[in-house]
Amino acid sequence: MRNLLAIERFCLYGHIVAMAFGLAGLLWVVPHPGILEYLPAGQTMFRWSMAGGGVGYILLGTMAVALYAYRTLGLGSLVTFAIAAVGVSLTSELLGTSTGFPFGDYTYLNGLGYKVAGLVPFTIPLSWFYLGLASFLLARSGLAAGGGARRYSWVRSLAALLLGSVLLTSWDFVLDPAMSQTALPFWYWHEPGAFFGMPYQNFAGWLGTGVVFMGVALGLWKVFKFSPELDQYQLTLPLVVYLANFGFALVMSLAAGFYVPILLGLLTGALPAVLCWRATSQERLSDAIADPVQVMGAVDAAKVALK
Repeated sequence: MRNLLAIERFCLYGHIVAMAFGLAGLLWVVPHPGILEYLPAGQTMFRWSMAGGGVGYILLGTMAVALYAYRTLGLGSLVTFAIAAVGVSLTSELLGTSTGFPFGDYTYLNGLGYKVAGLVPFTIPLSWFYLGLASFLLARSGLAAGGGARRYSWVRSLAALLLGSVLLTSWDFVLDPAMSQTALPFWYWHEPGAFFGMPYQNFAGWLGTGVVFMGVALGLWKVFKFSPELDQYQLTLPLVVYLANFGFALVMSLAAGFYVPILLGLLTGALPAVLCWRATSQERLSDAIADPVQVMGAVDAAKVALK
């Protein structure tokens, strides 16, 4: 297990570093290609980055979240969520790129790897998986905090599905306008919409797809009696993954001058994600008060997590 944790951390750090290099390439090198002349092996590194950078950071993020889920949730919870997320999102993306439903009329360009059926890069369903799981765990644990015996009632489960999908969609608020209009776009809209080039239908498609695959995953968890309970420390990786990807999108939108999507994303995504993470700490401490033997240990753990 210790070796798995080391690999998980390596993948997480690599995921974040790869996104930082991607930002440097898209926002610094592409507009000013002359910079490559002053960098050792600059042309070669740039070609590698453009050819496989997007694939690399998505694969590293997928591996980090998958190892984390295996370690904290168990193999059954990981596999069932992955099947639901990848299966439903790939179906939605194939429909979207071939019929325009549910996201609108768009096409993927190059840079994100082999395309399934010549339409959807294989990395796209993986990004739905790792961002979807991070969003769902934050929403589920945050809303369950302080719920006592009814913390995972059907009302809270429904709320977690909605909030988890909103967190996921909020990331797209910030990402999609910039990534579809950068100097080297990864997809484009055949009919640009009113929201900074995106159709409003896109958000409905994201929200609906998120609700469906999170609902399928939650249903499978209930069937197989998977009910993972996570504290704040265990939710740190989902929060880091969510905020790191949100930060990538934020920088891209800042560079493009898209400030309204950033504000919407902060209010409906980043802030609720942090509040969900914080709520689990309060719930853990309140439970510990009922057992004085655990009070000091819970307080110490909370202090370490907040440093």
